[in-house]
Amino acid sequence: MIKNKLIRARKEKKFSQQDVAEFLSISQTQYLRKEKGEIGITEQEWDKIAKLLNVEVEEIKEEENKNISQHFENVTGSYIGSNNNYCNVPKFLLENQKEYIELLKKEIESLKVKLSLLENSQTDK
Repeated sequence: MIKNKLIRARKEKKFSQQDVAEFLSISQTQYLRKEKGEIGITEQEWDKIAKLLNVEVEEIKEEENKNISQHFENVTGSYIGSNNNYCNVPKFLLENQKEYIELLKKEIESLKVKLSLLENSQTDK
């Protein structure tokens, strides 16, 4: 869930995402993901941000989506003889990719039929 109250308060106080990110000792990209609701904001971070913006936590805090991943980082497997990489990918992204793959499969089948028809028409001449 996008943190609209936080974004509004940050902009009213004339702070950039970079300013807040530096205050939290994280990257601007990481902070952006927090504002967009892609990853959670910890209680400690809410407290720090509220102090920076000189507001009460309740004025900027919004309910967290329970499906938010606190860590969206690649983790390399440590199995001997294995180069497995694991990534915590949100379910909605996986579903979107599955739908896109199915669409591509249908398009491939359609193109195969068209190609076959084209090849048959060429051999008939």
